[in-house]
Amino acid sequence: MQKATGQFTVNILPQQDAIGAGRMIIEKDYEGELQGVGKGQMLSKQVDGGMSVYCAIEEFEGHLAGKSGGFTLLHQGKMSSESRELSVTVIQGSGSGELASLTGSMQINQDENSHTYIFEYSL
Repeated sequence: MQKATGQFTVNILPQQDAIGAGRMIIEKDYEGELQGVGKGQMLSKQVDGGMSVYCAIEEFEGHLAGKSGGFTLLHQGKMSSESRELSVTVIQGSGSGELASLTGSMQINQDENSHTYIFEYSL
């Protein structure tokens, strides 16, 4: 496994809520060892008592380790006041271009001012 690190900015655009869950368009600009653009859609739901869940599909296009191409990330998250679980993985077989054989997972860290990532992958 190799490791890429960096930061990204994210713009979340709320869409019409037709089914009782939030729906958003996600636009990301990645910097660091992973450079490019991520675009996707997210569904989220918060229930009484504070539990929140979300899932998203993000299409990345850009460069990783000097190779160009794209891949798809699947996000699955669950948060409460006591815990936070997040899984972000490359969908097997989604790679294209020089990233066609890519597999891996991403850890996302967030503070008040920034988002950073640690992307563990194999090519």
